[in-house]
Amino acid sequence: MAVKSDAGAATAGSVEGDGVLVVLTTAADGEAADVMAKSLVEERLAGCVSRTPVGSTYRWEGSVVSEPEVLMVIKTTAGRWPELERRIRELHTYQTPEIVALGAEEVESHYLSWLIDAVADEEPN
Repeated sequence: MAVKSDAGAATAGSVEGDGVLVVLTTAADGEAADVMAKSLVEERLAGCVSRTPVGSTYRWEGSVVSEPEVLMVIKTTAGRWPELERRIRELHTYQTPEIVALGAEEVESHYLSWLIDAVADEEPN
């Protein structure tokens, strides 16, 4: 994994669990998204969860459906992925939730350090 330094040059970086993930899921409404976001951050499974309203169109049970949803953009490390995926499934109100993890190719070094600390099992010293 390459990490961008302040000067913009790529420098080698290591991330516990082999990398940074950006995980996408959607929630039915703002309240459901808020509950999930707060739980994931409090449980140190995510460093940050951004939420934004979106319109989604998808096929469900033989019909094409268009509905408003809340897109959640969850930042974590690959080492937290198994537990994060399990917890999203537990908290989610959907029968078949969208849970898509994307690997980050480059991450700014200060943000990377912050994220690793934010999802660490224990508070850093």
